Amino acid sequence: MSRTVVISGASSGIGLATAKKLSSLGYQVIGLSRQMPKEAITFDYFLCDLADETSIQKAAQNILDKYPTIDALINCAGMGISGAIEYTTLREAKRIIDVNIIGSYLLSNAFIPTLRKTKGSRIINISSVAGELTVPFQTFYSMTKAAMNAYTEGLRMELKPFGVHVSAVLPGDTKTSFTANRQKSPIEVDPIYQDRIKRSIERMENDEQHGHDPQKVTAVILKILKRKNPPVFVTVGVKYKIFVFLKRFFPKRLLNWIMYIMYAK
Repeated sequence: MSRTVVISGASSGIGLATAKKLSSLGYQVIGLSRQMPKEAITFDYFLCDLADETSIQKAAQNILDKYPTIDALINCAGMGISGAIEYTTLREAKRIIDVNIIGSYLLSNAFIPTLRKTKGSRIINISSVAGELTVPFQTFYSMTKAAMNAYTEGLRMELKPFGVHVSAVLPGDTKTSFTANRQKSPIEVDPIYQDRIKRSIERMENDEQHGHDPQKVTAVILKILKRKNPPVFVTVGVKYKIFVFLKRFFPKRLLNWIMYIMYAK
């Protein structure tokens, strides 16, 4: 019997790559996002706005009415914004928090009662190396991913007695449409920050477009689905594993200086 997996953010990027791969392997895949994928798909789909609680509740109920057993939830949905903290509007800040954190929390809550009934069920949250190493001029994105890491740890401990395994995947730079979809600040060059914002985002976008293929993240997700006792965190890519490992030993001041030189000077 195929295992049933719900994937948010399945219209593009890591979410779509994962949905296509799992579907090809015989999983019963249910995709979620605000809009349908632009390409033909072989899995079921429900429209859902992760920034809207009512939309989440409606989509979850529709899924549970059709699929009474859920084996795994993969929280892939996410967005990015860029620019100086000083220039970020409250509306922008609330939007990224709603999509990247609150949406995943609400979606998880909708499926946890069902996941508790399934032996060896999984919740896999897509975080980021940016949650471990704060990226200047993308601070709100780093904030949400750091929060996702804390959320993963807390949820894992709370659900452990019920046999629900919770993990987070931390990709580094990945070549997806996330780069093009990032919401940029209209202020990239000004007398105060000069061209530092513009140069920082250009560096990040270049890194992303030369990053690893989303299939590499999908392969890690698949391993977590198969492992009997999956780890709390899995960083994707050797280079990024080293960065996260060194964070444990390097002085915070040194790490801040390195990130400053790379993305803020």
